[in-house]
Amino acid sequence: MGSLPQESSYSPTSHHQRMLQQVTGEIDAASSLLIRSYKRSFNGFAAKLTEEQREKIAQMEEVASVFPSTTLHTQTTRSWDFMGLVEKTKRNVSAESDVIIGFLDTGIWPESESFTDKGFGPPPKKWRGTCAGGKNFTCNNKVIGARFYKEDSARDNAGHGSHTASTAAGNNVNGASFYGIAEGTARGGVPSARIAVYKTCDSQGFCNTAGILAAFDDAIADGVDILSVSIGGMFAPDNLYDDSITIGSFHAMAKGILTVQSAGNGGPYSEEVISVAPWILTVAASHTDRQIVDKLVLGNGTTLVGDSVNAFDPKGTKYPIAKCVDRNYSDLCVCLKSEIQGKIVLCGAQIDLNVHEAGAVGAIGRGSTQSLLAPPDVSVFPYLTLSENDYDVVESYSRSSANPEAGIMKSESIVDNTAPRVAEFSSRGPNIAVPEILKPDITAPGVHILAAYSPLAPPSGNDEFDLRRGIKYSIMSGTSMSCPHASGIAAYVKSFHPDWSPAAIKSAIMTTAKPMNIPTNDDDHVDDFAYGSGHVNPVRAIDPGLVYDISKQEYLELLCNLGYNTSIIKKISGDHKVTCPKSPDRSLIRNTNFPSMLAEVKSMKPFDVKINRTVTNVGFVYSKYEVTVRSTQGVNITVEPKVLSFQSSREKQSFVVRIVGGKLPAETVVSSSLVWSDGTHNVRSPIIVNVLNSTRG
Repeated sequence: MGSLPQESSYSPTSHHQRMLQQVTGEIDAASSLLIRSYKRSFNGFAAKLTEEQREKIAQMEEVASVFPSTTLHTQTTRSWDFMGLVEKTKRNVSAESDVIIGFLDTGIWPESESFTDKGFGPPPKKWRGTCAGGKNFTCNNKVIGARFYKEDSARDNAGHGSHTASTAAGNNVNGASFYGIAEGTARGGVPSARIAVYKTCDSQGFCNTAGILAAFDDAIADGVDILSVSIGGMFAPDNLYDDSITIGSFHAMAKGILTVQSAGNGGPYSEEVISVAPWILTVAASHTDRQIVDKLVLGNGTTLVGDSVNAFDPKGTKYPIAKCVDRNYSDLCVCLKSEIQGKIVLCGAQIDLNVHEAGAVGAIGRGSTQSLLAPPDVSVFPYLTLSENDYDVVESYSRSSANPEAGIMKSESIVDNTAPRVAEFSSRGPNIAVPEILKPDITAPGVHILAAYSPLAPPSGNDEFDLRRGIKYSIMSGTSMSCPHASGIAAYVKSFHPDWSPAAIKSAIMTTAKPMNIPTNDDDHVDDFAYGSGHVNPVRAIDPGLVYDISKQEYLELLCNLGYNTSIIKKISGDHKVTCPKSPDRSLIRNTNFPSMLAEVKSMKPFDVKINRTVTNVGFVYSKYEVTVRSTQGVNITVEPKVLSFQSSREKQSFVVRIVGGKLPAETVVSSSLVWSDGTHNVRSPIIVNVLNSTRG
């Protein structure tokens, strides 16, 4: 129902009950239908409705939108050093201690070393929240607030929430590891920052959208500075008004709070990015230079390197290899119990966990075929995945040897000189809801991340087959892990610039990012739609030189040009001065002041596109920036003016980017960039030309 009315006499809950009475005709029934009123930061409610009742409420004048409550899903030692944010990096400790990061996740394990409050003073004076974590849950001066909307406590039973919170803002903990793997100092990006927990997801990682909206409502009113949301749906939303995270984050943005969200784990396919709102910082996942591998030693002495996090040490023992075949069961290997007991299963298709239950001591998979054994990192029992070629080596050996055998070694860490590179699972754009806006915005470490965990949760995430408990630190992968890295960086920037808008912080992170190298093999769709502006560079982000700022009004104009109904936009925003033009102009969306630039053009037709941008000086008071554009074959890009001169801080200057090209084939993606430089600051923006099929639009 949009923003809260300003009248002091207005009671949201009473209003909501009256609305329900109108559609039911019964006072008692209305009270029983109302699940929750959103009344702290915006106006709305969750209720149990029939389809007929839903339609009646949707037609009420004060209602902006009605949509079903759906189930979303939860989507880290070396990573901060890899990004350059080492322990001795320049910090504003006092200001960092005033930054509060709110986490919408599976809760937290407050007793973890990562969350002790030694050396912390009382919560910041701006904090208006509470510790309502449930039975046997205690906050401290590190974890200053807790609420739950799932289960009966804010305590983390899954490990996911503790992992994300410690990645962004955990204390320095020496000697952390997962059974000796990836040993080092576990720490967050902003260890002096405060944590507020909003448990919106249960132990299985299922997150109710009604609870997510309630968490946004509370977090905004509580006074958080950054919201970290490692949650998303299974599919990319195709609009901006039926998604709880999009709506909640809009109200957060209007109150000066940046929301950071994971891009999703639907890669490497196109149009799978689940975080689409322009005001959200959407984060893809990439590798660091520490790769965790597993080795397979064959009976003939051959050693092959595979992918897995395997904590089991065979202590030199080798086991017979059993070859299981796909028995026409749709890419699922089926093995007879008598064939695999006491053996290592070799299978090029999916391997069911039942092979472990049936007595197999290990398993070998092929290529990137996702196994049911290790979701997403830690294996339930010795298991690894080999490349196609290495798998063929094992298969050849098992056929040619009378008694083929092998040993799956305990995992170890090696240096990966190809990093950073985008993870295969990381969701790609284009952005279905707003194709004119590049998503994801950025990429950050999200593969094999060691961070705090819940001792109640199995490290593999499999309650049935994994009996290990008591784990303090575990290894996980996903955009859920990359999101809190970006949240920590946003908090780091906020500690130096507490008065910056969410858009300015987002701009600083994007324009200082490191460009990514595009591999020669593009089977995984690795381009700007995979990583946005590039790889996060936190140390540079606190001094970007120039920022692309965006006001709430500019976002409202974007919604108008998307063709959304004016009355709906008014109710969502709470701004009754919004007036949309009679004919929305989608071509104007590309002029919204984003740090990235994207032009959609039709195939096999000449194009001449202009994009307007305005930058704000946050660097040297007196400065002159000159522009350079990376040349791109087939497209001519020019910028006017070529020099921007500033005489004061916060001064604004505008420029126009012109993109001219000939006839390009459909589904071509042309990648370029521009850099504004004053000799000290290099303010980089990607420029993308996405060539559509001429029949579209």
